[in-house]
Amino acid sequence: MVVAADYPFLDVLWTMLVIFLWIAWFFILFRVLMDLFRRHDIGGFSKVLWIIFVILLPFLGVFVYIIAQGHHMAERDMKDAQAAQAQFDTYVKSVAGGPAAEIEKANQLLSSGAITQAEFDEIKRKALASS
Repeated sequence: MVVAADYPFLDVLWTMLVIFLWIAWFFILFRVLMDLFRRHDIGGFSKVLWIIFVILLPFLGVFVYIIAQGHHMAERDMKDAQAAQAQFDTYVKSVAGGPAAEIEKANQLLSSGAITQAEFDEIKRKALASS
């Protein structure tokens, strides 16, 4: 059985460092592979060549890819983030509807007799003030 005296403190630190670097390496490797698969500017054959390069010479392949494509990786990330934000904004606007939708709903309630003219005016005032 391994006890603390059999495994000195510096060995523990070294093991922790090795595990950290191992996890960081896999994070970088998966990041490169994800970028390869989502690229639309290169064909399948080029992707296969990059993957073979990364698998056969892992450290060299990943570092060469990051050096050669690092700037483009960041651009693709930014483009994807902007597209996701635009899609989210469109969704929120479609769901929220804005002040015009609130006033329209209040007008329907007024027409059906569910609210009074004073309540309608208050809803309209709040909707216009919030925009």
